[in-house]
Amino acid sequence: VQLQASGGGLVQAGGSLRLSCRASSRAFTIYAMGWFRQAPGKEREFAAAIDRTGGTTSYADSVKGRFAISRDNTKNTVYLQMNSLRPEDTAVYYCALSVVHTMPVLTTDMYDYWGQGTQVTVSS
Repeated sequence: VQLQASGGGLVQAGGSLRLSCRASSRAFTIYAMGWFRQAPGKEREFAAAIDRTGGTTSYADSVKGRFAISRDNTKNTVYLQMNSLRPEDTAVYYCALSVVHTMPVLTTDMYDYWGQGTQVTVSS
């Protein structure tokens, strides 16, 4: 399975971006997906996750109320809508697929496939 992330860029604080991650395999529709982020000098951290149907989601406290994860299984794609962006949201964002779990999972070791990452930079 290959994951292709896109949609990153440079935005001013308070702005919005929408990230996309397309999977190469229809197996995508069976399993949970997640978004993680990694800022320079920091460990990769959980941002959001979604179950296989899109009916259950989970968010890190730092993004709750500002970010929304969704998926379109007809397009093998998961999205991360990011609103009210802050400079501290600056990071490389990675999408991930678990081939074991169908419900949202929150740690990197629960995921089996990773996208290449897309840079999000929020200026103050």
